[in-house]
Amino acid sequence: MTVMIRCLSILACVMMLQGCITKIVTVPVKVAYGTTKAVVKGTAAVVGAVVPDGDDDKKKDD
Repeated sequence: MTVMIRCLSILACVMMLQGCITKIVTVPVKVAYGTTKAVVKGTAAVVGAVVPDGDDDKKKDD
């Protein structure tokens, strides 16, 4: 009987703490996503400034 009560108690705690567990997992993922997104945008801007994209070639042809 006590094993069954313990299992039900653990199951009830897990169900009640779902929101907390979701926050613990999703917040670091959102922070990592935001940081990576900013780094990629910055890298793309630097590469775009250093490497010409061929716009000058089109103007020369006209």
